[in-house]
Amino acid sequence: MKILVTGAKGFVGKNLCAQLNNIREGKTKCYGDLTVSVVYEYDLDNTQEELERFCSTCDFVFNLAGVNRPRSIEEFMQGNFGFASTLLDTLKKYNNTCPVMLSSSIQATLAGRFGTSEYGKSKKAGEELFFDYGKETGAKVLVYRFPNLYGKWCRPNYNSVVATFCNSIANDQPIQVNDPNLDMELLYIDDLVQEMIDALKGNEHHCEFDGVDTVMKLDGRYCAAPITHHVKLGEIVELLYKFAEMPKTLMIPEIPVDSFAKRLYSTYLSYLPKEKIIFDLKMNVDQRGSFTELIHTSKCGQISVNISKPGITKGQHWHNSKWEQFIVVSGHGLIQLRKEGTSEVLNYEVCGDKIQSVIMLPGYTHNIINLSETEDLVTLMFCNEIFDIQRPDTFFDPVEK
Repeated sequence: MKILVTGAKGFVGKNLCAQLNNIREGKTKCYGDLTVSVVYEYDLDNTQEELERFCSTCDFVFNLAGVNRPRSIEEFMQGNFGFASTLLDTLKKYNNTCPVMLSSSIQATLAGRFGTSEYGKSKKAGEELFFDYGKETGAKVLVYRFPNLYGKWCRPNYNSVVATFCNSIANDQPIQVNDPNLDMELLYIDDLVQEMIDALKGNEHHCEFDGVDTVMKLDGRYCAAPITHHVKLGEIVELLYKFAEMPKTLMIPEIPVDSFAKRLYSTYLSYLPKEKIIFDLKMNVDQRGSFTELIHTSKCGQISVNISKPGITKGQHWHNSKWEQFIVVSGHGLIQLRKEGTSEVLNYEVCGDKIQSVIMLPGYTHNIINLSETEDLVTLMFCNEIFDIQRPDTFFDPVEK
């Protein structure tokens, strides 16, 4: 397929074109038998001649071009209605009735706080233009009313509060929250791109609108991405400040699969300045080597790295409830366990050439010995709880007596 993307240098356009080019170049196999031969990327710096060439041969059009922050109100109509007219007229000129998608906005509902929105009026006019075009030509028309969008590459201090807050907090700049209880419907860019590719395959999702609320409906006039999240502005800010504290606390907030928090964390990280991409960790160093905590979690413990110098034995203790996993990633070592009150010693020889995980069982004293005379032993260690100096649950007892 030959795909035309207008507004290709915008937030949605860049993300969509990147994935379409991944498909074109065979870098992803996630979309079955979908093939993309050409991605025509059109934006303000392209010529009318290029638009005509693209429109004459394309098999699908994603019209993402539009004006969000004009210098005058009149530019809303010029940018959101005027270019749509030019695009459709060009397709008609070449009798190209391929499917066309229009990116509109929830403001086009002209409901609630959007009742007098000039931007919404221009988007509504563009919608009707597309629907009329579909009736006239028989072309398949897909009109999407986007809610608030967020994700990587979204421009801060423009028209996305999430992008603005992510950028400001990542760069230690102040933010202003006028209404922390403001409920926002948010659509993540990767979920939107997935829907765009579903539409390309003819599997778009349809909807109607009850005021500003999206109601999924198989025969709906409009289209919508099926995955959005309703989140209060104050909750977003609270999460972002937790993310910002991670290099100090090592605490990874809860980011369950398919959660808003998971998507927001990825978004926040994309705004980190270069000096914050790297940060120091506290290494506890002595003559035996070092021990460094890497990551803490609120419910699932912590991950650390232990480095033992040649011939060194570490551990020689047991826990009541705490349990650990030792994973040697470099070097040659011996892990020993002995159940308290017994004499049998369990021996597990491990090395970085064959990575294995050894469980330190509750009630078993254990150690780890570097068997090499020349190389450090590097071990990743998972513990099911964060170390609490007030209740360490750690009791000295040599494995071998």
